[in-house]
Amino acid sequence: MKSNARKELISWIITIGLAFIIALFIRTYIFELVDVPTGSMLNTIQLNDKFIENKFIYRFEPIKRGDIVVFRYPDDPSVNFVKRVIGIGGDTIEIKNGILYRNGVAIKEPYLKEPMDKNGVFGPYKVPPNHYFMMGDNRNQSLDSRFWQHRYVSKDAILGKIVFRIWPINNIGSMAGK
Repeated sequence: MKSNARKELISWIITIGLAFIIALFIRTYIFELVDVPTGSMLNTIQLNDKFIENKFIYRFEPIKRGDIVVFRYPDDPSVNFVKRVIGIGGDTIEIKNGILYRNGVAIKEPYLKEPMDKNGVFGPYKVPPNHYFMMGDNRNQSLDSRFWQHRYVSKDAILGKIVFRIWPINNIGSMAGK
């Protein structure tokens, strides 16, 4: 009887250990739960919304303008940020009279919380190869590439793409096209 209890205990320890290793692998390399504690992405992302971040998607497809990504903040890599990709390597970004221009073309941004302050003039910024220019959707309240000491996010600093909202329940759904 003692031998069976011992075997059962060892079986449980191995099962729990294996489950822990698998969960750690998934969280590290595939998917992770992301909480957004600030209002810099309003109205696309509300305070304390929770999302699933796809950590492997950029191994199979390029980072695109408009993607909402999780990345290491260039001025303090111990902090992760969530912002929208506005410019990719080679783009020139400029803001004049509250309008975003990419490569000299005014960009329509239906996701913005409100129009940008018309007094704000930023740029032009030439995005280096393998780097990205990031901005929040709540432009008048966002600490983003316009204000950072290290203005651009390197490809290596991008951790993943926000793909699915899981909280609040009444807003569950894909983030594609947001």
